[in-house]
Amino acid sequence: MAKKWEYATVPLLVHATKQILDTWGEDGWELVQVVPGPNSSEQLVAYLKREKQA
Repeated sequence: MAKKWEYATVPLLVHATKQILDTWGEDGWELVQVVPGPNSSEQLVAYLKREKQA
């Protein structure tokens, strides 16, 4: 059976990027990609995934 995934998009604050990612990582989320936010290149958005629990 194929794995099922759930996804999250998280705004990253430049001064707290590591803390934000560490917090999500503790909950089992894996960073997939970071892209510029829609309103400003100074705002970043992280895309995360984790295996969906049955």
